Amino acid sequence: MKKGEEQERSLFGVALTIRPKWQQFLICSSGFFFGYLINGICEEYVYNRLQFSYGWYFTFIQGFVYLALIRLNGFDTKQMVNPWNTYVKLSAVLMGSHGLTKGSLAFLNYPAQIMFKSTKVLPVMIMGAFIPGLRRKYPPHEYISATLLVVGLIIFTLADAQTSPNFSIIGVVMITGALIMDSFLGNLQEAIFTMSPETTQMEMLFCSTIVGLPMLIPPMVLTGELFRAWKSCYQHPYVYGVLVFEAMATFVGQVSVLSLIALFGAATTAMVTTARKAVTLLLSYLLFTKPLTEQHASGLLLISMGIALKLLPDSKPQKRVLVSTPLPEFTKPAAEGNAGGANTEDDEERRPLV
Repeated sequence: MKKGEEQERSLFGVALTIRPKWQQFLICSSGFFFGYLINGICEEYVYNRLQFSYGWYFTFIQGFVYLALIRLNGFDTKQMVNPWNTYVKLSAVLMGSHGLTKGSLAFLNYPAQIMFKSTKVLPVMIMGAFIPGLRRKYPPHEYISATLLVVGLIIFTLADAQTSPNFSIIGVVMITGALIMDSFLGNLQEAIFTMSPETTQMEMLFCSTIVGLPMLIPPMVLTGELFRAWKSCYQHPYVYGVLVFEAMATFVGQVSVLSLIALFGAATTAMVTTARKAVTLLLSYLLFTKPLTEQHASGLLLISMGIALKLLPDSKPQKRVLVSTPLPEFTKPAAEGNAGGANTEDDEERRPLV
């Protein structure tokens, strides 16, 4: 593929790159919202109605469903373009984030968890500036947009909280570690797509899953969850049917998220995933006719302002056109006298992630 050409991407047979950007965004976001809406319904049934809180075990089962679905989509390891050690690091970050988030639940109450989880988009944007091969810099209005979205979501979700946020030092350290790993995760995925444009969403999901599955076994065994979950699911075998259905829906959501990262970047994707929480909560109020208070309205207003600010057209491309005119005169002598320095800087940006 020549430099400057956009890698062709599709989502379950629907071509994306031949479509306008707004259609790409709409298709990927719709797949994500659909997948995780079903995921939320299934989790509500399994975790709350059945009282089965076996996160590690359910993730383990979900991984095998992913592998089967990826295989059905025609992916083979011969199509891989990245080395396995790239995905070892990626899976380690993914499992670390999952473990710290799960562990923090024992030390933080629900309002505190919501406050931390809602801020995910901000560390993702900050971390993008430090990832080799990415070095993303965002305009000020995008930081303002993300902040409005985060604050609005916190206000909206805490409107129903029966208790105030309870901050335990251990819990704060754990959830902060999970947020840092989440910020690495999205940006690492974007960097892989950027530096190896031939990487497909199926390769990313397949390799992350197959490398991450063995990492789930030690915590399952050490906590005894493996044996408790096996016994509970043996007594209620229909739970496996719910888990498989949930994994199939989540698979659609995961591939859609990876498509968003490849096409729009980690920060935009983090904003979409953050906005999903607000949409889900708003739907629950509309469907179940819960009363909306002034605090809900304030939160929705801030969320709407954040989304509207994000949708504003970026003036950067116009600035690039204006600056590009004198470049040939300025760069000629530099190319003759300091070619080595330029190559070194270019190599620094292109160096492998691993």
